[in-house]
Amino acid sequence: MPICDYLAERIVRLESRITDACERAGRSRSSVALLAVSKTRSAQEIEHARAAGIIRFGENYLDEAVAKQDQVSGESLEWHFIGPIQSNKTRAIAERFDWVQSVDRPKIVRRLGEQRPDHLGPLSLLLQVNIDREPQKAGCAPEDVEALAADVADFEALKLRGLMAIPSADNSPEQARAAFAGMRALFDSLQAGHTGIDTLSMGMSGDLEAAIGEGSTMVRVGTALFGPRE
Repeated sequence: MPICDYLAERIVRLESRITDACERAGRSRSSVALLAVSKTRSAQEIEHARAAGIIRFGENYLDEAVAKQDQVSGESLEWHFIGPIQSNKTRAIAERFDWVQSVDRPKIVRRLGEQRPDHLGPLSLLLQVNIDREPQKAGCAPEDVEALAADVADFEALKLRGLMAIPSADNSPEQARAAFAGMRALFDSLQAGHTGIDTLSMGMSGDLEAAIGEGSTMVRVGTALFGPRE
Protein backbone atom coordinates (compact mmCIF):
# COMPACT_ATOMS: atom_id res chain seq x y z
CA MET A 1 0.00 0.00 0.00
CA PRO A 2 1.41 3.46 -0.87
CA ILE A 3 2.60 5.59 2.05
CA CYS A 4 -0.05 8.23 1.41
CA ASP A 5 -2.87 5.66 1.58
CA TYR A 6 -1.92 4.00 4.85
CA LEU A 7 -1.13 7.36 6.44
CA ALA A 8 -4.56 8.64 5.50
CA GLU A 9 -6.20 5.58 7.07
CA ARG A 10 -4.15 5.88 10.26
CA ILE A 11 -4.86 9.60 10.55
CA VAL A 12 -8.61 8.93 10.36
CA ARG A 13 -8.38 6.30 13.12
CA LEU A 14 -6.14 8.49 15.25
CA GLU A 15 -8.40 11.50 14.90
CA SER A 16 -11.35 9.35 15.95
CA ARG A 17 -9.50 8.23 19.08
CA ILE A 18 -8.58 11.78 20.04
CA THR A 19 -12.07 13.10 19.35
CA ASP A 20 -13.71 10.34 21.36
CA ALA A 21 -11.33 10.91 24.28
CA CYS A 22 -12.06 14.62 24.23
CA GLU A 23 -15.80 13.99 24.22
CA ARG A 24 -15.54 11.64 27.18
CA ALA A 25 -13.54 14.28 29.06
CA GLY A 26 -16.02 17.03 28.19
CA ARG A 27 -13.45 18.88 26.12
CA SER A 28 -13.39 20.21 22.58
CA ARG A 29 -11.23 18.50 19.97
CA SER A 30 -9.42 21.79 19.42
CA SER A 31 -8.06 21.66 22.99
CA VAL A 32 -5.61 18.85 22.10
CA ALA A 33 -2.81 19.32 19.57
CA LEU A 34 -1.28 16.38 17.71
CA LEU A 35 2.49 16.12 17.54
CA ALA A 36 3.68 13.55 14.99
CA VAL A 37 6.75 11.78 16.36
CA SER A 38 8.79 11.43 13.21
CA LYS A 39 12.08 10.07 14.56
CA THR A 40 13.43 7.30 12.29
CA ARG A 41 10.77 8.20 9.69
CA SER A 42 11.72 9.36 6.22
CA ALA A 43 11.40 12.83 4.77
CA GLN A 44 8.89 11.34 2.32
CA GLU A 45 6.68 10.15 5.16
CA ILE A 46 6.82 13.60 6.74
CA GLU A 47 5.89 15.17 3.39
CA HIS A 48 2.84 12.89 3.10
CA ALA A 49 1.79 13.66 6.68
CA ARG A 50 2.16 17.37 5.96
CA ALA A 51 0.02 16.99 2.85
CA ALA A 52 -2.64 15.37 5.07
CA GLY A 53 -2.70 18.45 7.29
CA ILE A 54 -0.23 17.59 10.06
CA ILE A 55 2.08 20.50 10.84
CA ARG A 56 3.86 19.55 14.10
CA PHE A 57 6.72 17.07 14.03
CA GLY A 58 8.80 15.81 16.94
CA GLU A 59 12.38 14.61 16.56
CA ASN A 60 14.69 12.94 19.07
CA TYR A 61 18.02 12.90 17.26
CA LEU A 62 19.57 16.15 16.07
CA ASP A 63 21.59 14.96 13.08
CA GLU A 64 18.70 12.92 11.71
CA ALA A 65 16.31 15.81 12.24
CA VAL A 66 18.48 18.39 10.51
CA ALA A 67 18.87 16.15 7.47
CA LYS A 68 15.10 15.80 7.18
CA GLN A 69 14.44 19.49 7.80
CA ASP A 70 16.65 20.28 4.81
CA GLN A 71 14.61 17.95 2.61
CA VAL A 72 11.05 18.74 3.71
CA SER A 73 9.37 21.76 2.18
CA GLY A 74 6.90 24.04 3.90
CA GLU A 75 7.62 27.00 6.13
CA SER A 76 4.40 26.34 8.03
CA LEU A 77 5.84 23.27 9.73
CA GLU A 78 6.53 23.39 13.46
CA TRP A 79 9.55 21.40 14.64
CA HIS A 80 9.78 20.12 18.21
CA PHE A 81 12.90 18.63 19.76
CA ILE A 82 11.73 15.94 22.18
CA GLY A 83 14.83 13.87 22.94
CA PRO A 84 17.55 14.07 25.60
CA ILE A 85 19.73 17.12 25.09
CA GLN A 86 23.52 16.98 24.99
CA SER A 87 25.26 20.23 25.89
CA ASN A 88 27.26 20.27 22.66
CA LYS A 89 24.06 20.11 20.60
CA THR A 90 22.23 23.09 22.10
CA ARG A 91 23.35 25.65 19.52
CA ALA A 92 21.97 23.66 16.61
CA ILE A 93 18.77 22.90 18.53
CA ALA A 94 18.32 26.60 19.32
CA GLU A 95 18.84 27.47 15.66
CA ARG A 96 16.77 24.74 14.01
CA PHE A 97 13.73 24.12 16.22
CA ASP A 98 10.58 26.04 17.15
CA TRP A 99 9.99 24.14 20.40
CA VAL A 100 12.11 22.15 22.82
CA GLN A 101 10.10 19.79 25.02
CA SER A 102 12.92 18.08 26.90
CA VAL A 103 14.49 20.82 29.00
CA ASP A 104 15.42 19.36 32.37
CA ARG A 105 18.37 21.26 33.89
CA PRO A 106 19.65 24.83 34.31
CA LYS A 107 22.70 24.36 32.08
CA ILE A 108 20.50 23.54 29.10
CA VAL A 109 18.25 26.52 29.82
CA ARG A 110 21.27 28.83 29.88
CA ARG A 111 22.80 27.49 26.69
CA LEU A 112 19.54 27.63 24.74
CA GLY A 113 18.86 31.13 26.02
CA GLU A 114 22.29 32.36 24.99
CA GLN A 115 22.36 30.59 21.62
CA ARG A 116 18.88 31.29 20.25
CA PRO A 117 19.30 33.67 17.25
CA ASP A 118 17.50 36.98 17.78
CA HIS A 119 15.85 36.98 14.35
CA LEU A 120 13.97 33.75 15.10
CA GLY A 121 12.09 35.11 18.09
CA PRO A 122 11.65 33.33 21.44
CA LEU A 123 12.14 29.56 21.56
CA SER A 124 9.14 27.81 23.12
CA LEU A 125 10.14 25.47 25.95
CA LEU A 126 8.53 22.69 27.93
CA LEU A 127 10.13 21.40 31.11
CA GLN A 128 10.43 17.63 31.09
CA VAL A 129 9.40 16.13 34.41
CA ASN A 130 10.46 12.67 35.58
CA ILE A 131 7.08 12.15 37.15
CA ASP A 132 7.71 8.53 38.17
CA ARG A 133 11.26 9.30 39.38
CA GLU A 134 12.88 6.64 37.20
CA PRO A 135 16.65 6.76 37.74
CA GLN A 136 17.49 5.99 34.12
CA LYS A 137 15.13 8.57 32.62
CA ALA A 138 15.72 12.23 31.79
CA GLY A 139 13.60 14.93 33.39
CA CYS A 140 13.70 17.13 36.44
CA ALA A 141 12.18 16.07 39.74
CA PRO A 142 8.64 17.37 40.32
CA GLU A 143 9.85 19.56 43.19
CA ASP A 144 12.41 21.27 40.91
CA VAL A 145 9.89 22.57 38.36
CA GLU A 146 9.46 26.00 39.89
CA ALA A 147 13.19 26.68 40.18
CA LEU A 148 13.76 25.63 36.57
CA ALA A 149 10.87 27.82 35.44
CA ALA A 150 12.52 30.76 37.19
CA ASP A 151 15.74 30.04 35.26
CA VAL A 152 13.84 30.22 31.96
CA ALA A 153 12.38 33.59 32.93
CA ASP A 154 15.89 35.08 32.97
CA PHE A 155 16.17 34.84 29.17
CA GLU A 156 14.19 36.96 26.72
CA ALA A 157 15.06 34.49 23.96
CA LEU A 158 13.08 31.75 25.72
CA LYS A 159 9.35 31.39 26.32
CA LEU A 160 8.14 28.85 28.85
CA ARG A 161 4.98 27.18 27.59
CA GLY A 162 4.47 24.32 30.05
CA LEU A 163 5.45 20.76 30.92
CA MET A 164 6.16 17.41 29.29
CA ALA A 165 6.36 13.91 30.74
CA ILE A 166 6.86 10.29 29.75
CA PRO A 167 5.44 8.12 32.56
CA SER A 168 6.96 4.72 33.21
CA ALA A 169 6.28 2.11 30.55
CA ASP A 170 5.78 -0.39 33.39
CA ASN A 171 2.84 1.49 34.89
CA SER A 172 -0.50 -0.22 35.21
CA PRO A 173 -3.43 1.74 33.76
CA GLU A 174 -4.20 3.01 37.25
CA GLN A 175 -0.60 4.08 37.83
CA ALA A 176 -0.44 5.77 34.45
CA ARG A 177 -3.59 7.71 35.23
CA ALA A 178 -2.13 8.76 38.59
CA ALA A 179 1.06 9.95 36.89
CA PHE A 180 -0.94 12.01 34.41
CA ALA A 181 -2.99 13.48 37.26
CA GLY A 182 0.21 14.39 39.06
CA MET A 183 1.43 16.19 35.95
CA ARG A 184 -1.86 18.06 35.69
CA ALA A 185 -1.45 19.28 39.28
CA LEU A 186 2.09 20.50 38.52
CA PHE A 187 0.82 22.19 35.37
CA ASP A 188 -1.98 23.97 37.21
CA SER A 189 0.48 25.20 39.83
CA LEU A 190 2.90 26.45 37.17
CA GLN A 191 0.10 28.13 35.27
CA ALA A 192 -1.02 29.96 38.41
CA GLY A 193 2.43 31.49 38.90
CA HIS A 194 3.54 32.24 35.34
CA THR A 195 2.02 33.86 32.28
CA GLY A 196 1.90 32.08 28.94
CA ILE A 197 1.65 28.54 30.32
CA ASP A 198 -0.65 26.71 27.93
CA THR A 199 0.83 23.32 27.03
CA LEU A 200 0.82 20.01 28.87
CA SER A 201 2.48 17.46 26.61
CA MET A 202 1.69 13.91 27.70
CA GLY A 203 0.20 10.81 26.16
CA MET A 204 1.47 8.64 23.30
CA SER A 205 0.06 5.98 20.99
CA GLY A 206 -0.85 3.54 23.76
CA ASP A 207 -2.15 5.88 26.45
CA LEU A 208 -3.38 9.05 24.81
CA GLU A 209 -6.96 8.52 26.01
CA ALA A 210 -5.91 8.47 29.67
CA ALA A 211 -3.68 11.50 29.15
CA ILE A 212 -6.45 13.51 27.53
CA GLY A 213 -8.77 12.51 30.34
CA GLU A 214 -6.32 14.04 32.80
CA GLY A 215 -5.83 17.28 30.89
CA SER A 216 -3.18 16.77 28.21
CA THR A 217 -3.15 19.55 25.61
CA MET A 218 -0.68 17.82 23.28
CA VAL A 219 -0.27 14.13 22.50
CA ARG A 220 2.93 12.80 20.93
CA VAL A 221 2.09 10.02 18.49
CA GLY A 222 4.44 7.94 16.36
CA THR A 223 3.39 4.31 15.96
CA ALA A 224 -0.36 4.97 15.74
CA LEU A 225 0.34 7.45 12.95
CA PHE A 226 3.23 6.03 10.94
CA GLY A 227 2.94 2.36 11.89
CA PRO A 228 5.45 0.11 13.68
CA ARG A 229 9.11 0.86 13.14
CA GLU A 230 10.92 -1.66 11.01
